[in-house]
Amino acid sequence: MLDFNSTTTFSERFEALIDAGLQAREQQQARRQYLGASRLGVACERQLQYEYAQAPVDPDKGFSGRILRIFERGHRLEDAMVGWLRAAGFILKTEGKDGQQFGFSVADGKLQGHCDGVFVGGPEGFAYPALWECKALGSKSWNDLAKKGLAASKPVYAAQVAIYQTYLGLHDNPAIFTAVNADSMEIYTELVPFDAALAQKMSDRAVRVIQATEAGELLPRSFAQADHFECRFCAYAQRCWGGVA
Repeated sequence: MLDFNSTTTFSERFEALIDAGLQAREQQQARRQYLGASRLGVACERQLQYEYAQAPVDPDKGFSGRILRIFERGHRLEDAMVGWLRAAGFILKTEGKDGQQFGFSVADGKLQGHCDGVFVGGPEGFAYPALWECKALGSKSWNDLAKKGLAASKPVYAAQVAIYQTYLGLHDNPAIFTAVNADSMEIYTELVPFDAALAQKMSDRAVRVIQATEAGELLPRSFAQADHFECRFCAYAQRCWGGVA
């Protein structure tokens, strides 16, 4: 039950109700039973193990209502981007004939991924078919991406693109990566040639994580200190460093 003490404002109480509803809805969502390809580029393989094994996150690391709203904002902006691209003349497919999002499943379903879409035609100057991946980012993150490019600024997304190009057979032409600045609505776009070495590295990582997890072997941490910033923000920091089973 929510605790509405006398010091909370009406706005805070109202927001708390929304947050509680969103968190309850999130908890009702079915948890995926596979290693998500979009996560293969994270810094620590042990973190991937915890995700694959569906280990409970630390008590203080669950998604807040505000974070869930940010996620939903991202989904809505991606949907809007689909409409903008089609209005610009791109022929963009986001679902297969079965009405399901384009994706792949390998290793007996233990590794799966679902892409945002595939360009199959459109304006001149682009090579088709091409993988499409889209993100919605806050200004700070978006500006860093625009300054440094995908590989340097967002290695997790770069790995996602490479592994999707591999398993969806879309490696012949550069992927088209778009990012919407959720604050200013600016759009960053980058052509991403297929990085075979990165795709192989991520595929090997997936095998290593799946095999080690199923064998009950805990992979090494990627960082030596618990106060490293990657560890401090990890959803499994207490489990990893505190020895929680």
